[in-house]
Amino acid sequence: QVQLVESGGGLVQPGGSLRLSCAASGSIFIINRMGWYRQAPEKERELVATIISGGSTNYADSVKGRFTISRDNAKNTVSLQMNSLKPEDTAVYYCNALLRYGQHTPEYNYWGQGTQVTVSS
Repeated sequence: QVQLVESGGGLVQPGGSLRLSCAASGSIFIINRMGWYRQAPEKERELVATIISGGSTNYADSVKGRFTISRDNAKNTVSLQMNSLKPEDTAVYYCNALLRYGQHTPEYNYWGQGTQVTVSS
């Protein structure tokens, strides 16, 4: 089995910064893509940012220029540096990993438990 454990959420004032981290553990051959999604109250879960094993990134338009995603392939970790935070960034942030158990196994999608980010004065 695979576990994704997130850390780093909390309460921050508008304009402030937070850094989220996620560590994947378990029987992992390779993680093809890692990323962060978020879900605000009464809204659908939405993509924030993803990064593939080669390092290419993808960001939601709403966070471009403010958030930076990075990963450590050797440690199976992914981080999200969030700067210039806005009240509309308030949500539960979920870590996501698309991975294989072995060289010829299918890809499986895993989610972390989520960490709350609240941006408020």
